[in-house]
Amino acid sequence: MVDPKLRVLQMVAHHGTVTAAAAALHYTPSAVSHQLRQLAAELGVELVTQSGRGIRLTAAATTVLRHAELLYAQEERARAELAAAAEETGGSFTLCGFSTAASHLLPPAAAALRDHYPQLGVRVIEAEPTRCFDLLLAGDADLALVIATAQTPPSSDTRFDQRPLLDDPLDLVVPSGHPLADRATATLADAADEPWIVGRPGSTYHHLVLTACTAAGFTPNIAHYADEWETGAALVAHGFGIILVPRLARLHASRPVERIPLRGEPAPVRRILTASRLGSREHPVLITALSAITGAASALHPG
Repeated sequence: MVDPKLRVLQMVAHHGTVTAAAAALHYTPSAVSHQLRQLAAELGVELVTQSGRGIRLTAAATTVLRHAELLYAQEERARAELAAAAEETGGSFTLCGFSTAASHLLPPAAAALRDHYPQLGVRVIEAEPTRCFDLLLAGDADLALVIATAQTPPSSDTRFDQRPLLDDPLDLVVPSGHPLADRATATLADAADEPWIVGRPGSTYHHLVLTACTAAGFTPNIAHYADEWETGAALVAHGFGIILVPRLARLHASRPVERIPLRGEPAPVRRILTASRLGSREHPVLITALSAITGAASALHPG
C-alpha cells in the first residue's frame, strides 16, 4: 500500500550504500539508483548527494524517512486488522532467528502455524541477529528471534517492535579434570587466565564472550576460534581451552567436559528478544507464532 520506493530509501539509509541495499532487496544497484531518482523527482527534493566514492542522505531524505516509518507502521496495523477480519488466512509467513533459536524455538512456532492455518505457507530462516533485522526491514521475514548486541538496532529504533523473551544464562565449559571441574558454580574471573575459544570476530558469539569478560574485569586470551558449540566443546575436551556456552545449547553427552553454571554480578546472560516490524504485533498469525514461541521458551526455562 505504501510506495515501495520509500522502502528502497529506507534500505539505503539502513545499509549505507546502494550496493548493500540492492543486495538486501534482491535488486540490482542500477535499479535502486533509478528508484531513488524517481522518488526524488516525485517529491521535488534531493535525497542523496555524492560524498567521496559513496553517497550521503540529505536533510530532506531524513524528513522523508521519518514519515515513511509512520506510514509503514500504519500499513502493518491495517494489514493486521484486515487479517483479523478475514474468514481464512492464506499467503505466507516467515520466521527467522539465530542458530539456537532456530533449533529450539522456531520449529514449534512453525508447527503451530501450520496446524492453525492450513492455507498459510510457513518458512523458517536461520540467520545472525543483524541479518534478521535486515530481513524484517526488507519484508523477507515477519518475526525474528534475536540477541541484543551492540551491533543490533537499539530498542528505541522506531522501525521495529522489540520485546524481551527470555534471558539465557551462560555456562563455563572446561575439560574433565580441570581445577574448576568439581565446582558447583564459578565466576568468569576464575577463568581469566585460561586460553579461550570464541567465535570469529564480528560474530554474535564473539561479541557476547568479549562483552561478558570485559564486564568481569579482564580481556580473554583467545587461543582458538569456533562458531559451533560442538566444535568448541571438542577443542575443550582435548585441552585446548575453555568456552562459554548458553544454557539452551546442548552438548554431546559423551564429551569429557564439565559444564559449570556461572555466578557473579552481573551473571553473564544473552538476552533473547522477539522482533517484528512496528505495527504488526496485532496480526493474528504473528500472535499465534508468539504464543507458541513463548510456550516453548517457558518449557526450556521454567520460571
